[in-house]
Amino acid sequence: MEKHIQLFLNKISYLSITISTLTLLFIFLLQPPPQTCIIPNNPNHKPHPKSTCDAAHRRITTIHNKNHRLWSTKTWIKSVNSFTTIFQTLTHLNNNTRALIVSAGGGQSVMSLNQIGIHDVTGVELIDSPPLVTRADPHHLPFFDSVFDFGFSANFDQALFPARYVGELERTVGVGGVIVVCVEVCGGDGVSEVLKVFRRSEFVRAVNVTVMGSEMTMIVTRRIESVLRSSELVQASNAMLIGLKTTMDEHCSGAGVM
Repeated sequence: MEKHIQLFLNKISYLSITISTLTLLFIFLLQPPPQTCIIPNNPNHKPHPKSTCDAAHRRITTIHNKNHRLWSTKTWIKSVNSFTTIFQTLTHLNNNTRALIVSAGGGQSVMSLNQIGIHDVTGVELIDSPPLVTRADPHHLPFFDSVFDFGFSANFDQALFPARYVGELERTVGVGGVIVVCVEVCGGDGVSEVLKVFRRSEFVRAVNVTVMGSEMTMIVTRRIESVLRSSELVQASNAMLIGLKTTMDEHCSGAGVM
């Protein structure tokens, strides 16, 4: 008796499943696809696309509009102002200076120089950011020798080959020009280590600065004619670093020193 009851219940279950499946198929096949989820006859909305070919493409944003939004942000303006503060302390710069910015990022430093009246500025980075920055390898700059009066990099710490990086700066900046690099904030010993990769430049001064919200040490050098060996360059700079070393060690994150 129990066996007949079990078979009867199984038949009911199979029948229920069949009816449910057929009902769902009926609803799916006969229900018309939605035309829109917005009020009909609204000119601001299009019908729901029936395929990927009917989908409306997103409007492409022009570089001008993209840059306008980026350059209007508080972060960008603050970054540009930090470079302006640095450049205004460099008495070597004037309106006729031919400047090269290596590892220029998005071009904040380039815009800063333009705003203070220097318009012959070339910014390079591995990824271009037009119109401020063009694409170039900082270790193999595509410029002739001695075509710039001023070379600057706020990202010297990120150089894969520091000696080659500085060598390209010294090659493209003419004799008497100024090369400035910013490194992680350090004392006199750190400055001496950085100066070891400079072969055609003499040490001018070092000062602690704030670059885009980060405390850094800015090292200023001047291009010279002769090629110095590393030991000679360090010896030539030691006299100037003696007074700098103690002060920078004590005030590593404070105001700049000469």
